[in-house]
Order: sequence, then C-alpha cells, then structure tokens
Amino acid sequence: MEESIQLAGLIGPILIALSISEALNLHIWEKVQATVVYLNGLLLLVAGLSIVRVHNVWVMDWTILVTLVGWLSLLAGLYRMFVPRGQQLEKRGSTYLVLVILFGIGAVLSYYGYFV
Repeated sequence: MEESIQLAGLIGPILIALSISEALNLHIWEKVQATVVYLNGLLLLVAGLSIVRVHNVWVMDWTILVTLVGWLSLLAGLYRMFVPRGQQLEKRGSTYLVLVILFGIGAVLSYYGYFV
C-alpha cells in the first residue's frame, strides 16, 4: 500500500497539470513534428514501464488506477513511437472528455497520495 500511496502522490499532480496544460494548449499539436511525437512517446513508454514494473497490482480499489495509468502510458508511448505521424488530438468534445477524465484520475490519486 505504501508504494501505491507514493506513486499516487507523484502521478496525481502530474495528471492534473498535464490535463490542464493540454486543454489550454491543444493548438500546439496541429503542426507538431514527428520527432517531437516520437520523443513524447519515448517518455511515455519509460514512465509507463517504470510504473508497471513496481506497481502491477490488479485489486478492485483505488490502487488499480495507478496500474491502469502505467499500462495506458506504456501503450500510448508505443503507439506514438511506432506511429509518430498519426493523427494528434483535435479540438473537439471527445478530446476534452479524455482530459476531464485524466484530471479526475489525477484528483483521486492526489487525494490518496496526500490525504490518506
């Protein structure tokens, strides 16, 4: 449980900052170079693999969010590395919905990482 709390305290604020900054700056992905997408994928892969290596816990409580963030980061990183010229986020409702969900996960993880 201590690993879950430590990771939640790290991942939660990152997801909050990421979701807010992405929502405010979606326009930067309109003409992004493939090398930047590839680098972003590499960073996501490293982060996701790091989380999964220390926290691959599939218990039906809040700690599963840590594991899911790890696996989703790993998969998103692989996708961005292998398809760096793929479609990027566009300004539409579904994109903002994903960002709201990421913000919510970040808020839950921050709560458990700092207040429990």
